[in-house]
Amino acid sequence: MSEFPTVFVIADSPEAFNELVPAAAALGAKTEAIYVGADEAAARRALALGAGRLHVSPARTGQIFEDHADTLAALVKGSGAALVLMRADKRGRAMAAKLGVKLGAAVVNDVSSIEEGVFGHMAYGGLAQAREKPGSPLVIATVAPGTFKAVEMESGDGAVEKLEFIEPKHPIRLRQSKARQASSADIGKAKRLVGVGRGFSKKEDISLAQKLADAIGAEIACSRPIAEGEQWLERERYIGVSGAMVKPDLYLAAGISGQVQHMVGVKDAKTIVVINKDKNAPIFRFADYGIVGDLYKILPALAKALG
Repeated sequence: MSEFPTVFVIADSPEAFNELVPAAAALGAKTEAIYVGADEAAARRALALGAGRLHVSPARTGQIFEDHADTLAALVKGSGAALVLMRADKRGRAMAAKLGVKLGAAVVNDVSSIEEGVFGHMAYGGLAQAREKPGSPLVIATVAPGTFKAVEMESGDGAVEKLEFIEPKHPIRLRQSKARQASSADIGKAKRLVGVGRGFSKKEDISLAQKLADAIGAEIACSRPIAEGEQWLERERYIGVSGAMVKPDLYLAAGISGQVQHMVGVKDAKTIVVINKDKNAPIFRFADYGIVGDLYKILPALAKALG
């Protein structure tokens, strides 16, 4: 039996539909996808993934995702008991907050499970898992990447409706935009990951981890300081509470201390191997196998042995 009469999936990236629309189809009697952006052709994959209808609010020059909040609220309003799903990224959380106010709906962020109307999500920065049953008939949830299994689809056929844009009363003024360098990796799909942390002295040394990753067919991932502090790797490779949640068969962590905010993101890895020179590093508590030693010696040796 479906948990919700209608589940809406809102995205500003067609790729977000790959994970959220199949999840919505499993949770609701009816699934409706809402896309804000310029690539309608790519967004049509939502129809192949299980959405009965695709609503499109075309991108507008000088305006950002959140400026479409009134347009989206007008569509969702009046739907009664329903669930709205979005990605738990910066834009998704901002839109969820706006829609929550406009629609009088409960908002649950960083959701990791939905069962019988109960939403599981991280609490206290990943130190605990909370379970909540919202009191409002309409619930808005942002979902951490990797929570549900993604399905690849190129496109689909079905009903597509263009939404009439409603001008916001207080628009956010977009003065300038710069294209972000996109990562070629999708660590959420990788079966093997080599994670790098502050144990690396400089950016160039990450090549040691890359050689091992190449030897075992793995992708490179990292802890938050490497992506957001040092900016040595793209943010898409960052694992943790506000980064990616991954479920690889193998996670090999080199030079990572093991703060809980990072380990929450790999808690579903089947096997965790740790390399760290500090035998008291917290990450050893999570390890299936551990090597105490200098990563600058161990990584080349492993790459040579496994290559």
